[in-house]
Amino acid sequence: MNPRRRSKPIQIGRVTVGGDAPIVVQSMTKTDTRDIKSTIAQIKELEDCGGELVRVAVPDMKAAEAISPIKQGVSTPIIADIHFDYRLALMALVAGADGLRLNPGNISEPEQVTKIVQAAKERKVPIRIGVNAGSLPKSKKPKLSIAEQMVEAALEQVRLLESLDFDLIKVSLKAFDVPTTIEAYQSIARKIAYPLHIGVTEAGPPRTGIIRSTVGIGTLLYQGIGDTIRVSLTAHPREEVIAGYEILKSLNLRQHGPVLVSCPSCGRAEVDIIKLAEAVEKELLKITKPIKVAVMGCVVNGPGEAKDADIGIACGKGRAVLFKKGKKLRTIEEKDFITALMAEVERF
Repeated sequence: MNPRRRSKPIQIGRVTVGGDAPIVVQSMTKTDTRDIKSTIAQIKELEDCGGELVRVAVPDMKAAEAISPIKQGVSTPIIADIHFDYRLALMALVAGADGLRLNPGNISEPEQVTKIVQAAKERKVPIRIGVNAGSLPKSKKPKLSIAEQMVEAALEQVRLLESLDFDLIKVSLKAFDVPTTIEAYQSIARKIAYPLHIGVTEAGPPRTGIIRSTVGIGTLLYQGIGDTIRVSLTAHPREEVIAGYEILKSLNLRQHGPVLVSCPSCGRAEVDIIKLAEAVEKELLKITKPIKVAVMGCVVNGPGEAKDADIGIACGKGRAVLFKKGKKLRTIEEKDFITALMAEVERF
């Protein structure tokens, strides 16, 4: 894995993004921001599973004003997602937004951007220049590839913000197409030192969206690119946070909650290992501390294959060996598989 690209750190509320800070996992609420009670409830769900930054949609003034009471009910920094009307950004800042996301594809007038930057500068609120492949501003060089046009749009906005003596900048360049996304981030990473928020936009429902996001985000992280991530899914945002941490854990970039090791099952298995692994996975959602748990289907994939797991079971017909760090603790009956395993996890 390449060393992580060194970026200029910025502060979004209590969360540091960039520099030596851990890669931050964020999501976006799926509620109507104007529904303050529902939005607070969903943000609390994200806090419970480790969400560190939350973006909320701001389609009108009422949504912008709702940021103030929402912030009073949560501890996670709130980023206002602004499109088309620059005045919504100004209202969001008045309401206490910890960060702004601006899309240069629909807010690009220098006079409007200047007003936003001046207000953000007074409050020391960072701005994410959020470029999307599907809503690019008209390019001065139409023969450029989509990735190159994305970079061009981001750099033009960066130069405008810098001309206003503003450097609390974060940049994203998202596309549905994974190779386009990777190319754009690789290019921008060589040209600026600001932190990068990475993700694959409109990735889809969980089954396909997680795969698409993992390929794109994982490739960039392996190359040392990325300071904060979002897995964009057509699902509850809790699934985005869980998937984000799984990507980071798979690259040994962060440890957050349990890691479940389980064999794929085969004709040797004398227990329904798929059902068992699913049940254990559900139980592990209650655990917040790092621990590696193994669920193995037979002696072939037993303690030896999972010897680096903290706690695990290797199943046979009607019985399983409960082991810790590869060493057998005791034999347990099938009816006790989950309760005995989880009891040992709790003790660990």
